[in-house]
Amino acid sequence: MPDPRPAVAVRSSSADRALDLLARHADDPSAVLALDDDTCGFVAPGIDGFVAYRRRGRWLLQIGGAYAAEADRLPLWRAFMAYAEQHHCRVLAVQLQERDARDAWRLGFTVNQLGASYALEIASFGLSGRHFMQLRNKISRARRADVSVEHIRFGDLSNSDRAELDALDAEWLAGKHAKPLRFMVGRLGGRGEPLRRMVIGRLDGRVVGYLSLSRVFGTRPGWLHDLSRRAAGAPPGVMELLVADSFDRLGSDAGQWWHFGFTPFSGLDPVREFPGASRTVARLTRLLAEHGQRIYPSASQVDYKRKWGDLEVLPDYLAFSGRPSLGGITALIRTANLL
Repeated sequence: MPDPRPAVAVRSSSADRALDLLARHADDPSAVLALDDDTCGFVAPGIDGFVAYRRRGRWLLQIGGAYAAEADRLPLWRAFMAYAEQHHCRVLAVQLQERDARDAWRLGFTVNQLGASYALEIASFGLSGRHFMQLRNKISRARRADVSVEHIRFGDLSNSDRAELDALDAEWLAGKHAKPLRFMVGRLGGRGEPLRRMVIGRLDGRVVGYLSLSRVFGTRPGWLHDLSRRAAGAPPGVMELLVADSFDRLGSDAGQWWHFGFTPFSGLDPVREFPGASRTVARLTRLLAEHGQRIYPSASQVDYKRKWGDLEVLPDYLAFSGRPSLGGITALIRTANLL
């Protein structure tokens, strides 16, 4: 269903402005998702900012907070809520960091933890000590297998490289018997391309693994490790080598962070819940954290992230305008391509 004005898509004509707004105002590691090709941007007269969202039926699914200056965030969000009400829609916002979750709570949203993001200050990382012995061994195996590592801006990839990456994606998804996730997961290319760089592992000239990194702004600037793929039959340790090589290249910049991204149903802490949080949503997320591995492999993802050392755990929230609704959850699941 097309969205009437004043909401407009943040497309090629305004992509540079959106990038500038993210650089100045974003404080969440997944802000690049606001530039997905299928995501629209709501703008309000007189406010230099936007809200990223997709429409699903009677739901406006918002990704991140209001990307604007501090004094403009609440007015922009109020304008977006008024737009939703005008078109008989409700708002469900996801992947809110604590700052934006607090904004939502101040506006009367019901705010609950959904999971956590994990971050590591690169300068503090080192591979010495017993804790990293297995990690060192994996990296050494990949190096002995003559895996080479290349860092390249996404826009500089050749057509043949892009074809290899597409083939690797298809192979990886077939092996997982999964559909590609959308909305809350990064994709290669699109309007976020200027924020992306690729770390590619090659063996005998063939791509055997890659990382997609996205620029992160705000209080923990650095890079988001938002996509990774490993070819079937690739030497052990390829992915670990790509991450470690990235640390070596990026670690000289003081204050740089490596963000491992959002993992749903993890890092849940009752102390971090906001007043008025839904008990039903809290019970559901705890249940999925304990027994939901068939739905999403949160535990294995967190284990992988924690093997890199002591990480900062950043709670991620979702927020309903009004009380939570099964219809909103269903709209989110379908938009994210989980079913």
